[in-house]
Amino acid sequence: MATQTGTNRTGGGAPSRPGTPSLLRELNDRAALELLIDGRSLTRAQLSELTGVSKVTVAQMLARLEERGLVAAVGSQNGGRGPNATLYSVVPSSAYVAALYVEHGLVSTAVADVTGRVIAEAREDTNGEGDPVELVRSAVDRACHRAGVSVSMLSAFVIGSPGIVDPATGDPKLSYNLPAWHEGVLAGLRGALHKNVLIENDVNLAAMAEHAIGAAAGADDFVLLWIGVGVGLATVLGGRLHRGASGAAGEIGWLPMPGAPVTSDVGYPAGGGLQWLAGAEAVRAIAAEHGFAPGPGSGPGPGSGPGPESAPGPGGDPGPGSGPGLSGAPSAGDAVRAAVAAVPAERAERFLDELARRVALGAAAVCTVIDPGLVVLGGEVGLAGGTALAERVAAEVARICPVRPRVVPTAVATEPVLRGALLTAVNQARADLLASVAG
Repeated sequence: MATQTGTNRTGGGAPSRPGTPSLLRELNDRAALELLIDGRSLTRAQLSELTGVSKVTVAQMLARLEERGLVAAVGSQNGGRGPNATLYSVVPSSAYVAALYVEHGLVSTAVADVTGRVIAEAREDTNGEGDPVELVRSAVDRACHRAGVSVSMLSAFVIGSPGIVDPATGDPKLSYNLPAWHEGVLAGLRGALHKNVLIENDVNLAAMAEHAIGAAAGADDFVLLWIGVGVGLATVLGGRLHRGASGAAGEIGWLPMPGAPVTSDVGYPAGGGLQWLAGAEAVRAIAAEHGFAPGPGSGPGPGSGPGPESAPGPGGDPGPGSGPGLSGAPSAGDAVRAAVAAVPAERAERFLDELARRVALGAAAVCTVIDPGLVVLGGEVGLAGGTALAERVAAEVARICPVRPRVVPTAVATEPVLRGALLTAVNQARADLLASVAG
């Protein structure tokens, strides 16, 4: 999966002291644990082949790891003639992690073990204005209670939230929909939980999931264009997430667009730019114009931007399948899904063509600068549009600029932000566990 820049990774390089017997033992133990840490089960013979050391040495490595409670025998494998071979795997309880997605009005939490297996999940409705430390602590307590895991056993916490995260401090510094999330929150969370905590932009985490298990698996360069209540972008170049000098890389809701007002209020993206042109409220408006959403309460008129009551925060999207829109009408995703189902009806074609034209303006602006080769459409609109929307966006981008990116819909259909947070937390826990062996 994509590597995050600026995170606290402690499992990087090997110790620099000379090749003493103790150092070699540590390196061998780490190599064995690394092969087992994702939950795979291997025999001594398989570990010997994969590590390049003798079976006798492997037996010694496993004995040391077993003594530390990191590895255990989990069964046996029929080896044909002779006795069955013992299978070894990591002890799942050697590390636990918590991942959270904090939105306006909702907190989603998951607890997983070091293999990445999710043990418990919890969702809690909130008003988005409570104390962030108490909000997170309450959510973690609830999820840990369901998992039967003490909070003290958690080794990594990753929190996804809409808005800009300062890469220098790790604090949120602009989140329109979460006004209580500001400088000082990270220190408060670390003090309350007594562990390292990482706060990350929600769309960046969704891109982590896309790169690990979704449509961008195996791609070194790609962008995730998130279209929902908020419009956002995550950029992965050379397999690494790009945040920018101030953490604002990807805040394309403010990107000036032909036909859209240029807003001078940097705290209110819905006033202009790509957010005004292609955010959820604008999508619902053009959907209503083409007969795919009720007129009353469906948002502003065709081509108009969202009103102040529905302004999203940067990247602030309730996520795929989040249900009714902010004013109680069907969501933008519902409208797009209905149009896709109605193809080849003329009104469905017209609506999807217009939506693709708007999305392509943003995609073309990004692709002519960084030429990523792959654009993944995410958020509730990208998910609902599927290949019908993605193919139209690809054709429109090719029509208006010289780049020809492949455009595909997201392949992470459920909880992409939470899944990205879990993957990031598990990777951190594994790095810490490996570092403890080679330390």
